[in-house]
Amino acid sequence: MQENAMLKVRIPIPKEMAESVGRAIARQRVKSGLTQEEVAEWLGVGNEAVSRIERGLVMPNIARLAEFATIFQCNMVELLAETSPFPGDQANRIKQLLEPLEVSDRELILEWVAHWAARLSRPKEALGVR
Repeated sequence: MQENAMLKVRIPIPKEMAESVGRAIARQRVKSGLTQEEVAEWLGVGNEAVSRIERGLVMPNIARLAEFATIFQCNMVELLAETSPFPGDQANRIKQLLEPLEVSDRELILEWVAHWAARLSRPKEALGVR
């Protein structure tokens, strides 16, 4: 990853971005109850094309992402948000993961997040890391 000094965020390189978008597409496909074959038929491509996108070997263009979003009845943002280095986008992803959980499970996860955020925000020297 490259670091952007002005934004102080790590920007994913294309391979990592393609893999992340591919995982999001696969997750949405499964959530929609569709097979790769069915998605390929909707797109007018072969099964291997969908497989290559889901495995992150090929990064779909913006038009193809719009087609995926239409097929899965989701926003394009949902397919791209996992690659975002911005805390707001990451918080939205965490929100999506928490929504189906019971209140007690969400509270447990929030405790873990608070613990790890506090631990990781300490200076490296305090953690014994050089």
